[in-house]
Amino acid sequence: MTSLRETYDALIQDGTLHADPAQEAVLAEFDRIRDALLVPVKKGLFRKAPEPPMGLYLWGGVGRGKSMLMDMFVAHLEEIPSRRVHFHAFMQEIHAAMHEARKTGVDDAIAPVAADVASSVRLLAFDEMQITDITDAMIVGRLFQALFAAGVVVVTTSNRIPDALYKDGLNRNLFVPFIELIKEKMVVHELASPKDYRQDRLAGTQVYFTPANAEARAAMDAVWDDLAGDAGSPLTLRVKGRDVVIPQYHNAMARARFHDLCGKPLGPADYLALAEAVRVLMIDDIPSLGRTNFNEAKRFVTLIDALYEAQVRLICSAAAAPEMLYLEGEGTFEFERTASRLREMQAEGWGKSTAD
Repeated sequence: MTSLRETYDALIQDGTLHADPAQEAVLAEFDRIRDALLVPVKKGLFRKAPEPPMGLYLWGGVGRGKSMLMDMFVAHLEEIPSRRVHFHAFMQEIHAAMHEARKTGVDDAIAPVAADVASSVRLLAFDEMQITDITDAMIVGRLFQALFAAGVVVVTTSNRIPDALYKDGLNRNLFVPFIELIKEKMVVHELASPKDYRQDRLAGTQVYFTPANAEARAAMDAVWDDLAGDAGSPLTLRVKGRDVVIPQYHNAMARARFHDLCGKPLGPADYLALAEAVRVLMIDDIPSLGRTNFNEAKRFVTLIDALYEAQVRLICSAAAAPEMLYLEGEGTFEFERTASRLREMQAEGWGKSTAD
């Protein structure tokens, strides 16, 4: 049985990875969990099931390799029943399952949903644990209490230390017990690598493509393939009781067309939630703006403000250079700031990943 450390070393030897002491320091935690879960459970009338191992809460800045290490870990779980899922997607499934459970008249919809999850897996691997929605915040503690009680082991990545989850959220005092539960059931480990591998891969890469033609589309596809390495799947953000769907998402990267983000009645809260959830956003097909699409233009300004303040890395294709996007109609003066920000966000090294 190959350990994760042996696999990691082999990838360094063949040039796939570069040695990183911060990444190497966490490999033993992954091997600890796998080895404990591989121990056969002896069955018998008077035999007590062994205590499940502590899980792992792996946090740190963007681009440090958290998701890569977790994917490597999940690939080494052999016959252990497990599931790797983005945390947002998992919580959407939980909400849907609770809705169905309530139709049966149960008093507590969380209990049967948690039991159903626990019956299918021994380990849950979450990517990007973060809580931005009050509905999630109010149920996640009881949900995970039930999962842990059933012996499910949880491994998760996050950009935030547990104490910063749902920071400044509504009724956060009700959420604090979940933070304590994380510390009780999971080893909290910071991946404190000084190197941002994603930013290195972006270095020297064009991030603003114009005009928005077939050539620009191909270039955007190439950037996505290089940085995401995966086709991605839709990301659903729950904002004030509504679902905001981003067509493509993988490992803190998202991609959408201009119409998906600005052609629909979205507002500041939606864009703030998006900026909180992603670290790199790709926007395809930004059109020329003016009086004929004034509402879309206003939403675009709000979107760029949210991305700028959150220091999200922006990659996009557009009909024209920033200063030439909005040339006529009400709002041209106000758009000057947006054009300036679009220019600034093209600078090499700009973005949240340099600050984390």
